[in-house]
Amino acid sequence: MKASRRAVALDSRFGSAAALRAVIVALATALFGVCVALAVVTVRIARRVVMPAARAADTRILNVDVAAQTITLTRTPDTVLPGRYGLFTTGAAEYLKIGSVLSSDSGSVKRKLLTEVEGDMHLAAEAAFSGWYFQRPEELHLPFTEEHVHAAVGSCPAWLFPAASAESAETWVIQIHGRGTTRAECLRAVPVFHALGIASLVVSYRNDGEAPRTRTGSYALGATEWRDVDAAIAWARRRGAQRIILMGWSMGGAIALQAALGSAHRERIAGLILDSPVVDWRTVLTYQGRALGLPAPVTGLAIETLRADWTAPATRSEGGIPFDRLDIVARAGELRHPILLLHSDDDGFVPSSASHALAEARPDLVELQTFSTARHTKLWNYDQERWTEAIGDWVRRHGLVTEEVAS
Repeated sequence: MKASRRAVALDSRFGSAAALRAVIVALATALFGVCVALAVVTVRIARRVVMPAARAADTRILNVDVAAQTITLTRTPDTVLPGRYGLFTTGAAEYLKIGSVLSSDSGSVKRKLLTEVEGDMHLAAEAAFSGWYFQRPEELHLPFTEEHVHAAVGSCPAWLFPAASAESAETWVIQIHGRGTTRAECLRAVPVFHALGIASLVVSYRNDGEAPRTRTGSYALGATEWRDVDAAIAWARRRGAQRIILMGWSMGGAIALQAALGSAHRERIAGLILDSPVVDWRTVLTYQGRALGLPAPVTGLAIETLRADWTAPATRSEGGIPFDRLDIVARAGELRHPILLLHSDDDGFVPSSASHALAEARPDLVELQTFSTARHTKLWNYDQERWTEAIGDWVRRHGLVTEEVAS
């Protein structure tokens, strides 16, 4: 009897141990699955940050009235903006210029077409709203030449718009486009500088689809791209530029700031003008993670993944992203050039908080002009007069044009 009870107790203990092992194995398997899923999501997010991607459709064409030359789009925070814009399309036209808002309701926006659309033109519904407006240099009706800047990665295409007069030809502006775009993004600013008597060199840089591609074809978020801009500065100097303004748009702002801090030609840089700039990438990625509904730890893991060299093969990057070096708020004490920041407080993509922080950290050098409603890199489109006046006034106050031209 006692032996039987001992056997039952022993079986019970063995049964409990087996059940415990089963629970532990199940928990470990579940934990492993969660870790794998988290790693996959983290790497996917990190890869999206550094890999150039095709322009994503962000609106739909609901109707085109050929007789009235109007176009109706789905309503978004961008498509309802006043001003002149562009629309990337597919079908019979690749790009349309669109004008003022004629009417809108909760779901749609009707705007004036500035590019003529004919009745037999078929346009696909998917479209991408753009602040570019000008797509080709010929549209500016200004003299220009096709150039090539020889950088370490190879020959980078550029457009040179010479100054209107020889007297002011010593001041140049080098225009640097943003992430996922090309140099056409910068064409809006060329007439502004041309009117001030300043030559414009509109450049490309590695992996932007026009300049040479590196081994991985990935962005370094400004950490390496600035070297192509440095080559452009040297190219401009050889052609007579004595004073150089760097103007960067979005990620182009991060590139311009890195060039200002690292260029061998820093003494020739007269100042920076930055439109909707990335001043600190961690601020931007944290903001975008929240906008996508990602838990903060996931965004943090993605940033740490991008920082590490050993994860570069997984993210397809050239190496770890030096976020500390790209944090210009933390490096504000190193700045030596005057900076004009143009940023909308409802940017929607690159928050203006880092621009505010930089202006507060270096009020002796940094001037911040804030907009509202203008969204990301659409300040010219939204309020062309104020945008133009802000740049012209800043250039004049810093003595970057002759008095004759300034007047």
